[in-house]
Amino acid sequence: MKRKVILVMLSFMLILILSGCIPGDGSYTQQQPAGFFWGIWHGWLAPISVVIGFFNRDIRVYEVYNTGWPYDIGFYMAVISGFGGISLSRNKKKN
Repeated sequence: MKRKVILVMLSFMLILILSGCIPGDGSYTQQQPAGFFWGIWHGWLAPISVVIGFFNRDIRVYEVYNTGWPYDIGFYMAVISGFGGISLSRNKKKN
């Protein structure tokens, strides 16, 4: 029981810390757009951004001010790999 409480609290703290880096928080402008690596980060945080976006309409899943295709590639790579779409090694069933 104590272990579950600690795990839930650590998970909540991790989500809270990660929410400080979600897209649409106003930290990017047209002069300083988000780049490739921020695209990767925002792709990993996309599920959290969706949930927070339900409660705060200013938060988006995708950063509006970005560098274009480099951000897009990073974002989609992270979304696909985060959900298990990209795998260099897969477990094969043995017959």
